[in-house]
Amino acid sequence: MLSSDFTYDLPQELIAQYPPENRDGSRLLYLGADENISDSTFRRLPEYLKAGDLLVLNDTRVIPARLFAHKDTGGKVEIMLERILDDNVLLVQLRSSKSPKPGTMLRLDGEASFEVIGRQDSMFLLKYRGQGLVTDCLNRSGHMPLPPYISREDENRDRERYQTVFSDKLGAVAAPTAGLHFTQEMLKQLADTGIDNVRLTLHVGAGTFQPLRVDDISQHKMHSEYMSVSDSVVDKINQTKASGGRIVAVGTTVVRSLETAAQNGQLASFEGDTDIFIYPGFKFYVVDMLLTNFHLPKSTLLMLVCAFGGQEKIMQAYQHAIQEKYRFYSYGDAMLINKYE
Repeated sequence: MLSSDFTYDLPQELIAQYPPENRDGSRLLYLGADENISDSTFRRLPEYLKAGDLLVLNDTRVIPARLFAHKDTGGKVEIMLERILDDNVLLVQLRSSKSPKPGTMLRLDGEASFEVIGRQDSMFLLKYRGQGLVTDCLNRSGHMPLPPYISREDENRDRERYQTVFSDKLGAVAAPTAGLHFTQEMLKQLADTGIDNVRLTLHVGAGTFQPLRVDDISQHKMHSEYMSVSDSVVDKINQTKASGGRIVAVGTTVVRSLETAAQNGQLASFEGDTDIFIYPGFKFYVVDMLLTNFHLPKSTLLMLVCAFGGQEKIMQAYQHAIQEKYRFYSYGDAMLINKYE
């Protein structure tokens, strides 16, 4: 299976540069089990679900992970956080005219600074040398890490709009974007009709935007991300399935988490890193429906969606979305997909 099997041409103007005015104001493309494609709106989501279904949400919270620093020589350095390893050590990507050597100090405006202490493959290890916690420094001086296809600088409103309303656990450097459409009112409306929700955590890494560098997708080495699925989430999912309810994953990160936790064929609690790569041919054990945004050509996220909804059906749905001028990617519209049987 080749990466070229997952490509499509997208007019630039369909890449959403800003979110809709209201979180739940986006469109929704529904891909039914009968293979019919319906054009709808996100506010009509409850019509496609039924009492006893269970939404699974990712409660990760995005770190203001982009920093602009300078060396003592005056050279500019852009720091893009990948992961906080402990209170003072960061794993990052660096952009600079020359790769800094160990011992180089990278200084922000003000007193905060970072010391380059080593390399980890293509990334760098930095030690925070400022006052207080590094998370305080990031909240003070960091910028929201908008995806590379958003061709503008982050703005103050992105600090709130590039977070879900249920974000709680700080650790992601990209938002679980399917969750951006929800309001607290929508979650209450769903709960009032018997559609409950549970929350797990997967801290989305910058690797989610990395393109495949191989033609044969089976040769791709997947990036790893931290995730946690608790016993209470497992119990609620098992109860839902036993009662005939469907498990609705809100986003590809939730699919990755649940299917990682069920790799032995049975769902169990899990805490640690996952590097699972889901592409067509994958056997799904847990998820019955997927709510997701539209994803980049040749991306591992598009491959996951094709594995879940059927490659031919998904690629046809994408062509329909382009024809109907849906808004694409992080701040764009959504799809609700039934599992391909």
